[in-house]
Formats: sequence, structure tokens, C-alpha cells
Amino acid sequence: MLSVAEASAAPSPKPPQKVYHVIEPKFPGHTPQATNYSEFKGKGDIAVVIDNGSWNTRVGWSTGAAPWMSFPPLLAKYRDRKAARNFTLVGNDAYADSNSRTAAKNAFDNDVVTNFDVMENILDYSFLKLGINDKGGINHPIVMTETLCNPTYSRKSMDKCLPRAALGDCYEQNTMSELLFEAYNARSVLFGIDSLFSYYHNGGKNGLVISASHSSTHVIPVVDGKGVMTMATRLNWGSSQAVEYLSKLLNLKYPGFPSKIFQSQLETLVRDHCYISTDYKAEMSGYLEMGTLDQRDRLIQFPYVEIVKEQKTEEELARIAERRKESGRRLQEQAAKMRLEKLKKKEEELAYYQNLLERVKATTTKKNLSRLLENEGFRDEAQLEKRTKELEKSIRRSRNKDLGIEEEEEEEVPTFPLVDRPDEDLTEEEIKQKRAQRLAKANYEARLRVRAEKEKERERLRLEAEKEEERRANDLEGWIAEKRAMREGILAKLKERELKKSQLSDRKSLASLNRMKAIAHLASDEPTRKRRRGNDEDTFGADDDDWAIYRDIATVNEEEEEEDEEMQTELKSLEAQLLRHDPNFNEDSLAAAGSDWSKSLIHAFLRGTEPFDPEDQAQANQMHLNVERIRVPEVIFEPSLAGVDQAGIAEVAKEMLLNRFTDEKQSEAIYRDIFLTGGYAMFKGFEERMRDTLMSVLPFEAPLGVRTAKDPLNDAWRGAALWTQKNIGSAAWKNAAVTKAEYMEKGSEYMKEHDVGNVIG
Repeated sequence: MLSVAEASAAPSPKPPQKVYHVIEPKFPGHTPQATNYSEFKGKGDIAVVIDNGSWNTRVGWSTGAAPWMSFPPLLAKYRDRKAARNFTLVGNDAYADSNSRTAAKNAFDNDVVTNFDVMENILDYSFLKLGINDKGGINHPIVMTETLCNPTYSRKSMDKCLPRAALGDCYEQNTMSELLFEAYNARSVLFGIDSLFSYYHNGGKNGLVISASHSSTHVIPVVDGKGVMTMATRLNWGSSQAVEYLSKLLNLKYPGFPSKIFQSQLETLVRDHCYISTDYKAEMSGYLEMGTLDQRDRLIQFPYVEIVKEQKTEEELARIAERRKESGRRLQEQAAKMRLEKLKKKEEELAYYQNLLERVKATTTKKNLSRLLENEGFRDEAQLEKRTKELEKSIRRSRNKDLGIEEEEEEEVPTFPLVDRPDEDLTEEEIKQKRAQRLAKANYEARLRVRAEKEKERERLRLEAEKEEERRANDLEGWIAEKRAMREGILAKLKERELKKSQLSDRKSLASLNRMKAIAHLASDEPTRKRRRGNDEDTFGADDDDWAIYRDIATVNEEEEEEDEEMQTELKSLEAQLLRHDPNFNEDSLAAAGSDWSKSLIHAFLRGTEPFDPEDQAQANQMHLNVERIRVPEVIFEPSLAGVDQAGIAEVAKEMLLNRFTDEKQSEAIYRDIFLTGGYAMFKGFEERMRDTLMSVLPFEAPLGVRTAKDPLNDAWRGAALWTQKNIGSAAWKNAAVTKAEYMEKGSEYMKEHDVGNVIG
């Protein structure tokens, strides 16, 4: 038993890795309908604020501290055949069951509204949940957020989307205006940029707004509370692209993953497990090291159905073991019985041939001797004696084997008395025997030569070993360098062969195609001759000789396998010598050590720091997030990682801060307030990374300040509500909002520029 000191000194067992279960988001329940609409009815100074985002739509009254409801901009229409009813579900209701989730459609394409049928249903749903159910329309001002560079442009068709050459957007605001004014009888409508509303809510006046949202990222400089749209820049990367990128990485990492991965699950993985590294290259270089990987690796468990295997009791296992022993004992007895029967049969055969030999020796005439031997299947008396000696030898060997006696085989030197005698002195029968003895003598001499050559080879190897031992003793460093070079050469050959085998296993690889061409060439009697029309019958395989081609190919494969075995044997021999004599070569340097999972980089990437059992259903349905945790969000700084041909967010901000503003005071004011908002800003480390990156490129002692919105997701709605409360009914409101009368007079293309809105383009 260990003492207290020994017990405290003993290493504690490694705790099991924490498992993060992937759970499909549950249906949050139906949003209740507001019952306090009487407080707002008829009050024209209270607006409906809609943060119209591509990920979530947030709706509420401008006097509220937070949106009344938040839901995804989805519409699901499907027919329940059992109930014989059509259902239209909006927002979270679209997640009610699998049928509605499958049929759901989004109102947005990227960050622009393209499906106005869905948009109209979303607005219907929003106003009904606010309690507005008047036949005359909503009769309230509407404040709605929109994406950057979504300017007005008169379009007569809602079904067509006219692309903006510079920014690749669609002009949707006029269609939205028509919908709000004509379908809902809004008093006035004000459109504003979501990120500028968020900046306004957080007290910003001069700064650089970086809005990393669901569908894209925008960089907008703000001077005296107004966005400078001529300098605004867009990066086509956001949270949705990050989710899609993670999906591609996981599909490449686990191509045969048994569980289905839903979009909502991927969003959860990105939100809960990814973070932005402060030094991406340095962290990535050591991310998969076994010593620290357990702190970085996240084990994600997906749902699975456990296959229960029948477990036998100890009594059943004991009975099975006893049956196996009994079966083995019976087999041994049966084998012993068969050996005795064979031995008895050989003894009877030996007695018969000994009796025959006595009869042969007692025969006096040649004619009777030949007839007797011919009837028993022997050519002459010598063959009979040889057969008798072989039986005696076999019986003696069998008996000694049963008794456990090992005897050395003494090869009997054969004699060939007729070989040297001339044919003139021999009879016709003796001449035949002479030919057989000559053949036997040649065979015997060939065996002697082979033996001598082997002995000579052994002597040569012994001398080479002595020379190598002497060379090793005189020049150890040179000897070690030579052995290492030989080892590296063998490893390179083996690696090349493995690569070739893997390429041949792929039918579309160049090596596989060349092999099939070679087979087709061998199979064709006239490979270069083109077949004539009407004579294209392929008769390959009709003749058995055709299949010799495949036997030749199989022989080549066998020769390659033999060469592989020889190289493996030589490799083991070299490594054994290096282990004995090279102080820098240890067990970890062996080629076989690469198959150790604890030293495999691939295993660390796929399975983390624990061994993998493919038979375990739980492990088969697990994913390990490691390098993906920093690689996915890193794309916003290095878009080339995901194949996006744009500059990173830090590079865009740097160019804007250093080159776009020439006024020194104005530049310093913007340096002091780099504002981050949007869902991407919620990644851990985003603010620190932006601060460190910009600090390294800005002038010395520049007054840099980087901050994140208090609530990156909801501050756009709060900012719109706050701006409306302060300005509704004032000159600022009249200069920003379009009234219904102005819409009817000046058309749907009419819009007004203001501090937090887009400009006419």
C-alpha cells in the first residue's frame, strides 16, 4: 500500500475530454400577440421600427427599450394531406416541424430582399403580432433598416433585379416603398443603414464603423455623425459564409461521417466554438501539438443510435472455453490416431517390399526377375531397394518425432557405377539405366554447386561484415551518415510505392488510366489499327491464351510485393544497427513509430488526443474541432484562405485610415473610435486582433481606440428607435422620412438623404 507521500507524488489520471453535444435547436414556441395596441393606436409620433436583417428580423415600437419580437425572415407554405389544410408559417413558426423547416424560404439573397412574396408575409406577421389589425392599414410611421449601398432606382417590375455595376447589389428600396405605402398605408417611411443606427446608439460621432454582419462586412467612415458613403467599402464575407466554409472543411475532414449535419447545427458550432486568434500564424504552427492540443481541441458529439451487442455471462464464457478445449483435445487425438494409422500402413508396406526384395534376390532367371519387378511397378532391383530404404527412413523419423528425439539427417552419397562404363560393354537395359544415372548425377552435382555457392556467399557476407565493423570502428560518424542515407533512400522508395498504389486505387488518376491503357494495348492484337465500320466485334477473351496478359500483370504485382518485403527487411536491419551505434537515433526515430497514433499529426487533426475505436458508435459519430476554430473566422482578415479575391478587413481599414483622410485632426478623431458591430463582432478576440493589427500600421503614438457595440445584434434596432424618439416630428425627421403624399406626388424613385441613410446613387 502506498504511503501518503507516495500517493501524493504519483501522477493523477488524465481527466476525460469534455464532450460538447450537438442539439438541434428546439421550436421556441409561438410569439404571443401584443394586447396593448390601444396605447399606440392613433398616435402618429410613435413609429414601428423594423430591423430588416438577413439573419433576423426585429420588430417593435419606437418607444420600447428592446424589440418586441425577433425571428428569422423565413416563410414556409406546405399542405398537410392528412388534415387537408394549407399552412403558412412565418419566422420561428417555420421550425415547428420537419415538413415546414424543409419548405422554408428566405426573403433575402445575400443581404438584399429578392423575394417580396416572403417579405409581404413577414410584414403581415409583424404587424399582426404588434396587435395592428385595422382594415385601413397601420397608420403609423415606419423606420426600417437596410444594407449599405441599397439606393433608390425606379423599376416597373418586381420580378427583375437590376444589378449595380460597382457593388453588385439589387435596387429594392422602391419596391419596399411601394409595399409599405400602398399595401399598408404607412404615414411615412424612413430607411437607414443598420450599422450607422448601431453607432448612433453607442454614442458615436467621429470614427470608423466596421459592420461584420450575417451576409457581408462594411467599413463606413463617420464624420460629425454622418456616414461618408463615397469612402464606404464592402467585403463579401460574413457569418453565413463562415458557416458555409466550416461545412466545406468538415466535409473534407470527415467525408464518410454517418450523421447528417444541419445548417442550424453548423451555426451553433461557429458561434460556440470558433474564436479569432491574436497571432494566427504562430498559433496555427503549434496548434496540433499533443502536449497542448487537449486544451484547444473540442470534441463534438452528434446524435446516434447505439447498437447493443449481446453480452455473455461468465458462466457462458466458461462453457464456451471448455467446449473449445474439448474440441482441441479431440482434434489432437484424431491427429494422433491418423499418424498411427499412417505409420502402421507404412510398416505393412515396408514388410511387403522387404518380402518382395527377398523374392527378387531368390529369383535365378532374368526373365522371371523382370516380370516380377514390372508387375510391382519397378524398373529394376535398385529402384526397389531405394523405395525400401525410404520407407525405413520415414518410419524411423516418425517414431523419433513421437518420442521427441531429434536426429541429424546424414545425406547418403549416391553412386553412379554405369556412368563411366562405355556403351559397348552394356546391355540395352543397362544403357537406359546409364541415362537415368547420368541425369541423377547432373542433378546431384548441381545441388553441390548451389551449396558451394551459398557457402561462398556466406563467407563473402562474413568478410563484408568484418570490413564494415572495422570501418565503423575507425570512422563512426561516416558510417552512421552512410547508414542514415541508405535508410532515407529506402524510405523514399517505399513512400513512392505507397503513393503509386494509392493512385492506382483511384480510377480517375493518371497512373490508373495509364495502367488500363497498357492492359488494353496488351489485349489488342493490332492496337494501332482502327476498326472498320461493321467489323467492330471484340473477341478478346474467347481464347484462353488471352488471359495470360492478366497472369503476367499479377506476376508483376507479386514481384513488387517481394521487393517491398526485401526493402522492409533491409530497413529493419539498418534501423537495428543505428539503434545500437547511433546515439541520436532512438525508438521514436523508427519508421514504425510513425504508425503510433500519439505521434501522428493526422490522428491529432482527426481524433484529438485520444485513441480511436472505429467499432465504437459514439466515437464514429464524433467530430474534433481544432484548427477550424481559428481558421474559419480568420478569413475576414485573410480572405484568400477561402478563395475570396478581396483584401482583408484590417487591410481595408488600414488603407482607409492612412490614405483617405488628409486632415490630421479629422484622422486623429477617427483613430480614437474604431467601432465594431454585427454578429461577427461577437467572436472572441475580434476587438483585440483589430487593435493589435491597426496599432502595428498606424503612425507612432496615434490615439487608437477600438471598441465593440454593447449588443452587436440588437443595437441597430435600439439605435433606430432612439433616433426616432429624438427626431420624430422635427425638421430632421421631415428631411429624412418620405411621407405618403411625397410618395404619391414624386413617385417611388424619390428618397431623401440623411445622416444615417444611404445616398442617392
